[in-house]
Amino acid sequence: MKIGLIIAIKRELEAFIQSGSEISEEHVSGTTIYHAKIGEHDVCAALSGYGEIDAAAVTQLLIYHTKCDIVLNFGVTGALVPGLKVKDLFVVRRVCHYEYDVSPIDPVKEHQYEEYEDEYIPLDAGLIERAKAIVPELQEVTVASGGKFIEKKEDKDYLASLGCQICDMEIAAIARICLRNNVRCMSIKCISDTYEGDGGDFNQNVISSAKVAFDLIRKLICEM
Repeated sequence: MKIGLIIAIKRELEAFIQSGSEISEEHVSGTTIYHAKIGEHDVCAALSGYGEIDAAAVTQLLIYHTKCDIVLNFGVTGALVPGLKVKDLFVVRRVCHYEYDVSPIDPVKEHQYEEYEDEYIPLDAGLIERAKAIVPELQEVTVASGGKFIEKKEDKDYLASLGCQICDMEIAAIARICLRNNVRCMSIKCISDTYEGDGGDFNQNVISSAKVAFDLIRKLICEM
């Protein structure tokens, strides 16, 4: 099986680079694709950069160029509710692109794309169950995904009111592009900054929290 791996930033990518796998590089349309063998599978990893626009572009490039069968995402995330701790691990059940809204002109809910039944973009249920078989206590979450780093408590409270527990800047794009290409998608997230935390906590914890998330991704790939 050929597996695509989308990672947002270089500090998260280090968990993959330092995994011990032999890695080769390919440069395609301004994007570096890292090739490795994990278990029995060919893994093609790409760095998307921050934000939905770059994530959408790189996800489409990776799917088109590598013909990957599934796309996995891992990375760090910010907590939107109290009680979540640094290095808590989650699998994403669904995502709300909270910056998207055509409800004033189309018969949809706020933040809803017309092809989905509500304002949440779903991720692959079968892959979620595979991850939970490896870590039975793994919690499912809904992600608020948009184009800015969420630091203010009033912003966190608003996103939590949408039914979301954590936030990021890429998974709405990754999940949507995968669905448009009929490619299965799963995302593993690990807390880097808590509800009380800020950008300083993110910078302090991003490398270690990303490694926690990648360790589960690696186990999942090896068991496929």
